[in-house]
Parts: sequence; C-alpha cells; structure tokens
Amino acid sequence: MGKPEKIKTEVTLFQLLPNMLTVAAICLGLTAIKLGFQGSHERAVQLILLACVLDGLDGRVARLFNSDSKMGAELDSLADFLNFGVAPPMVLYFWALQDMPRLGWISVQIFAVCCVIRLARFNVTSKSDLEVDNSGYFVGVPAPAGALLVMLPMFLSFAMDDADLLPTLVICAHMVLIGLLMISQIPTWSFKLVSISRDNVKYFLVAFAFLGAAILNYAWITLIGFCLGYVVLVIWTIVMGKTTVYKGF
Repeated sequence: MGKPEKIKTEVTLFQLLPNMLTVAAICLGLTAIKLGFQGSHERAVQLILLACVLDGLDGRVARLFNSDSKMGAELDSLADFLNFGVAPPMVLYFWALQDMPRLGWISVQIFAVCCVIRLARFNVTSKSDLEVDNSGYFVGVPAPAGALLVMLPMFLSFAMDDADLLPTLVICAHMVLIGLLMISQIPTWSFKLVSISRDNVKYFLVAFAFLGAAILNYAWITLIGFCLGYVVLVIWTIVMGKTTVYKGF
C-alpha cells in the first residue's frame, strides 16, 4: 500500500502578516542593541519604541484576519522578551552603565529576569483558568510599560540634552525597581477594556490628534509625560485600594 498523500494547505499573505510583524519587531529590537553598542543611543531607543508598536499590533492583526496560531503565540512571547526585557536594559547599559560594569550588569540581569518571569506568569495564566478577573487591572506592571518606564532616564537626558543628568547609581536602582514592579502584586490599570461613549468619540479623536502632534514635535517630553502619567495612575490604583483576583504565579 502506498503512503497516504499529505494534505497540502496554503495560507495567504494576510494570514502571515501577524508573524511578519513579529519578525520585523525582533529585527528592530536586535538592531537597537547593535546601535546602542555603537553609540547611536537615540536611534536605538526609537527602534525599541517602534518594535513595541509592531509587537502590540501583531496580536490584533492576527485576530482581525482569524490567523491565530500556536507558533505565532510562541513567536510573540519570544519577541516580547527581546523587545521589553533585553533591548531596553542593554541600550541603557551601553548608554550610561559601562563605567560601573559590575553593578550595571547586575541591574541589567535583574531587570531581564524579572521581565521573563512576568511574561512566563502571563503565558501560564492566559493558557489556563487561573485568571478570572475582568475588572480591567493587571497584577504588576506589564512588560511593555516596564520597558517604557525603564528608559525614562534616557528620555529625560535626551529632552534636557544632558548625558550626565542622573547619577549612574540612580539609573541602576531605577532599573531594579522597575523590574521588581513587573513581578509585584500591585494592580495596574489595563487599557484593553477601556470603552468610549459615542458622545465622546469626537473629543477622543481630537485628543489623539494632539497626542500624535506632540510625539512628532516633542517626542522625548511627550514620552516623559507618558511615563509620569502612568506612575501617577499606578499610585492612584494603590491609594484607591484596587484589587484583582488574578491567582497566577
């Protein structure tokens, strides 16, 4: 008897688009590390931010075209670790921490390990029934927000045009603190469940246009505002006593 014929399956380019976005994000993250090593720190940060945008789009595009896959999910998780847990601290190290190679490298390792634990916890709970809360809050600072917050010293330095604005020891402590916040039990607000009433859509679009103009014209100051606003939001959730029933690792 002959071997059974294999069923040939084909996928469209639209179905491959989410994975293509993820691969592009990985390439951007790797290039950012290279540019950081070469001293092009502003360009490196810009590529990390662009990689984060692409990483945020791939899942939504996959759902839009109904092209979710296990391979895509694993690829996305690996891209998250590179773009959120490896590239930002590495660029920070090349930017300011090489004068303290031991303490600086320990800070990089702590942040990266905290990020991978945060992502592993998210993956475990998303594949099980452990996460039962729909209140719109995460537990701990999400990895994308952690990547943005950990680069805050660079945003401040670029905005003030002062490479020595913050002491090296402060940058190390800041990196470790953000890493610990990612694996903490602090409830943090999720944007995924935010809804806008039809009456307020026009105001939202105007605000979005203003925000886009601010990023284009005052990128570093706007990013500083994002970070500080997020910190205020986290503090507000703590003060208001927000809790979740997220019981994952």
